[in-house]
Amino acid sequence: MPERHNGDVSTALAAVRAVARAPFTGRARRELLYCLLGLPFIVFLPFVGFFAVIALAQLAAGPWVTHGNPSVLAVLAAVAAAGLLILLLVTTGVTRALGGVCRDLARWLLGEHVTAPPARRPGLDARLRDGAGWRALAYLLLKVPVAALGAWAVIIYWGAGLVNLTYPFWWASFRNHPAGVRLSPVPVITPFGWLHGSFQIATFPGTFAAFAAGVIMLLAAPWVTRAVVSADRWLIRGLLGPGSLTQRLRDLEQTRALAVDDAAAQLRSLERNLHDGAQIRLATLAMNLGMAKKKLGTAGEVPDLEAVRDLVGAAHQGAKDALAELRELARGIHPAVLDNGLADALASLAAGNAIPAELAVSIPVRPTPAIESIAYFCAAELLANATKHSEARKIRIAVAGQDRVLVLRVTDDGQGGADPDRGTGLAGLAQRVAVVDGRLDIDSPPGGPTRVTVELPLRA
Repeated sequence: MPERHNGDVSTALAAVRAVARAPFTGRARRELLYCLLGLPFIVFLPFVGFFAVIALAQLAAGPWVTHGNPSVLAVLAAVAAAGLLILLLVTTGVTRALGGVCRDLARWLLGEHVTAPPARRPGLDARLRDGAGWRALAYLLLKVPVAALGAWAVIIYWGAGLVNLTYPFWWASFRNHPAGVRLSPVPVITPFGWLHGSFQIATFPGTFAAFAAGVIMLLAAPWVTRAVVSADRWLIRGLLGPGSLTQRLRDLEQTRALAVDDAAAQLRSLERNLHDGAQIRLATLAMNLGMAKKKLGTAGEVPDLEAVRDLVGAAHQGAKDALAELRELARGIHPAVLDNGLADALASLAAGNAIPAELAVSIPVRPTPAIESIAYFCAAELLANATKHSEARKIRIAVAGQDRVLVLRVTDDGQGGADPDRGTGLAGLAQRVAVVDGRLDIDSPPGGPTRVTVELPLRA
């Protein structure tokens, strides 16, 4: 019970630290900047589109009101102008270009890498049936309410939260009225607007209530913007990439190329290890045995028995070294401990790791041998990376089977900053995982913690 209580307290303290640090993290700053850059979509696109439609309708059908009654012709002209404007945006590639800008912003600030759709085919008919252009149009329309929510989060939670923090500091300077003069209370900005009557400040001690509200709003701000950004990322993945069939075909082509490259790399590595290791040891063994045989002769006494013993001893040691190296090579191809299941294999990895590793396994359905092998080697590589680079004190390995997917998550409390582009082996893991249509996700902000999640199908 005491251990469990200590674990609960540690978890609660970690959660409190995460909430307190959230407004100051790089991720919060990037998501805040992303929401700020989304503001033009709720200002530029709706107003420009509205005035363009109105102008086209008036040019085509005259004023909106004639003889005190709405002009039906003007309304029909506005509908036609809206349709024409949409067609022009799609067929000229404007929606694709704007979608590309949003995709680049998401990649730059959010790390959301979405593959660009294939280039447009020539011809008016192909442009009218441009699925990527129409999906980009749908994204731009849906982006308006999402950007409005982002503006609300930025202005109210971030902006008003900072303003509320200032109430105790300017109160004495700007509310220093003569005795007997009664000033109106100052309202406090909250996520629900200006709360007249319910939350107003009339005295200096009351400013600390505004200060507390500002602290709460700033602590909540990163999570509100993260929710808005998550919705935007979901729209980007669904609407700004290639179509489902095109993406699936591209994924299969890439998976096939990765599988071929991975198999070739493994064969080259195996050949190199055999040539540079076991083959040389066996050649030395044969040479030592040949020399010993020559010294023994064919009959009579052996003139230099001590030298023969040394040669035989060296040959014996060489044979043992070659066997050990061959066992290591066999383990690299398929670890024998995997025959007992992934749980036992990961338990042996965790037990032999230099940094204490906690293991939690919940796999109701056993994956195929290929998936188990990939998961094992991913865990081994992640443990090696954490031991070598993270300066962590504790590592946690969690494996669970969920909805036909095997989820492997390795978390450490190290310094963070893991980057696949810096040659830490993560890029190779991503390729190995992609061979079976898996996914590798890395969350490693500077200062830690690092969380690497590998998703693999249970069947391959």
